[in-house]
Amino acid sequence: MRTNIFNNLTSAFLLLSLLFPVSCADQLDKSPTNQFDNATFWTNETNALIGLTAVYRGGLSYDFQTAPTDWWSYAGLAFMELATDNAYDRRGNSSTLNRLTDGTLLPNNNVLLSFWTGSYKKITVANDFLDHIELVPIDQSKISRFKAEARFLRACQYFYLSQHFGSVPLVTKILTSEEANTVQKASKSEIESFVESEFKDAITDLPRYKDIPASEIGRVSKQAALAFLGRLYLAQKKYREAADTYKQIIDFGDNTIDPDYSGLFTPANENSKENIFSMQFIEVKAPNYLPQHAYPAIAGGWHFINPLEDLAVNYDFIDGTPFSYDDTRFNLNNRAENRDPRFAYSFLWDGCTFGGKIYDCHPDHASSVDQLTVSKQATRTGYGLRKFFDESFSGDLATGYGGNMPIIRYAEVLLSYLEAIMEAGDPISQSLLDETINKVRGRTSVKMPSITETNTDKLRPVLRKERRIELAFEGIRLWDILRWGIAGEVLKGDFWGAPFPDSTGSLNLPNGYTKDPYSRWWVTTKNFRTGQDELWPIPETETNINPNLK
Repeated sequence: MRTNIFNNLTSAFLLLSLLFPVSCADQLDKSPTNQFDNATFWTNETNALIGLTAVYRGGLSYDFQTAPTDWWSYAGLAFMELATDNAYDRRGNSSTLNRLTDGTLLPNNNVLLSFWTGSYKKITVANDFLDHIELVPIDQSKISRFKAEARFLRACQYFYLSQHFGSVPLVTKILTSEEANTVQKASKSEIESFVESEFKDAITDLPRYKDIPASEIGRVSKQAALAFLGRLYLAQKKYREAADTYKQIIDFGDNTIDPDYSGLFTPANENSKENIFSMQFIEVKAPNYLPQHAYPAIAGGWHFINPLEDLAVNYDFIDGTPFSYDDTRFNLNNRAENRDPRFAYSFLWDGCTFGGKIYDCHPDHASSVDQLTVSKQATRTGYGLRKFFDESFSGDLATGYGGNMPIIRYAEVLLSYLEAIMEAGDPISQSLLDETINKVRGRTSVKMPSITETNTDKLRPVLRKERRIELAFEGIRLWDILRWGIAGEVLKGDFWGAPFPDSTGSLNLPNGYTKDPYSRWWVTTKNFRTGQDELWPIPETETNINPNLK
C-alpha cells in the first residue's frame, strides 16, 4: 500500500537521534540509538530529556546535504539565500534551490519534499512527546518547561509551512493509517492562529534567556519564542502586535548587540548574548558541513554559495554614501576598501586573503582553481562566502567543524521592532532610530554613520537595505521579500557578478548581449511568477497519494 509522510510516521515514539542540539549532548549519546517502547520509556527525567532531544532533532540530518533536511539545518539557513537576489548556486540554473524562484518551480522539486518531510517528522515526534510527557514522574515545573519547548518547536514548523506552503494539514496527534491517507488541509489563517496560540502558551513556561545555564545552551528561551511570534505578526501585517512583542524582548534587557560582527558566526563567540537562538553543531558528533560546501577551492571547498553583485552594491561607502562604480573610492584591487566593514566580514573577492591564501577568481587566470568560469568547481559570480567561517580552522571540512548557525539574533529583533513601529504608522524619532538601527550599525567593528531619516516613506528603503546587509546569508531574505510583496520585482531579469574591466574574455555574456558598462560577469536570469510562486505547491508524492492535499 502506498503511504505518505503522515502514514510513515504513525508508529510509536521514534528516537531519531540522541545527539541533543545543545551542550548536554555528551551525556546523552551513551544511550541506545534505536526506538523505545512507550510502555517502558516514560519513567524518568533522563528519558524525558532523550525524548525532548528527538523533538529538537526531528528529521534533521547532520551530514552532507544537497537539499535542506530542516529549516534550521545549515542548508535550510544558508542555502536558502540561493533562491534570492543575494546569492547564486554554483551548481547552476538547474539547481532545485534556484528553481524555487526562477519561474520554473514544479511540485516534483526535491527542496519542497525535503522541507515538507522534515517538518512533519518533527511535528510527529513533538506530538508523540506531548502525548506522553505527563507520564514521567518528575516535578510539574519541569514538565511544563518540556511541554513549552515541544510546543514551540512544533509551532515553528507550522510557521514555516504556513509562510511557504500556505494551507497545510494541521496535525496535533499521531494518525492512524486511514487518517494519514485522507488528512485534510487547514487554511493558512487557521494554521497561523494555531501558531500564535502555541507561541503565546509556550512563552509562559519558558525560561528567560539569562536564566538558561551554560549546560543548557541551545534550548529555547522566552525571547526566542517572542521573536518567532513577532515574525508571525510581521508576516500578518499586525504591526502593533509585532511592536509590542519585540518590545518585551528589548525590555527584558538580557540580550545585547555584540561589538564584534564577524565573531558572532564563529565558534569563539557563538554563544554571544546577541545570538538569542542558534542551531547547535558539534564537531564529529553533529558537524556543520557548511565549510565543505562553501569554502573556496583554494581551501578545499566546493564553493556552493556565490554572492551576487545585486547584494554587493548595497554595501555603502564607509561614510554612508551609496556605493558607485564611478566613485574614486571604489578600488577594483581591494573591493572592501572604503566600504561598510560588513562587506569584508561576509564576502570573498578577487585578490583577498582567506585562511592565509590568496583568493584568485579572475576570469582570465586559467591556472587558478578558483577561476571565475562556468565549468570549474569554483565561483560563478566572482565572489565567495566568508561569513560563518573561522579562517584558522584546519580540521576536516566535512565533519570537523562545529560552528553554530544563528536562527534569531538580537539585531533582527531591533530592526524588526523599528519596522513594526514604522509600519504601524507611529512617528519615528531620532531616539527610536538610535535604540534600534543605529545600535546595529554602530557596533564597534562596523561603526557606520547613524541614520537620521524619520520620514516613513524614505526610511522604509533604508531599513530594508540595512536588514538585507546585516542578515545576509542567514536565511531571512526570501521570507522578507515575500512578505514585503516585492519578490516579483527583485527576482526578475538579469543577475550579474563582480566587474572585471581588465578581462579579455566574454564575461559569460549570452548571445545578443552587449558588454555591461562596468564589465560585470553575467550570471543568470530569473522570472519569478507573481501570483503563483509566492506559495509553494505541496509535493506531488503527497498529492498523488492523498488528493485532499491538492
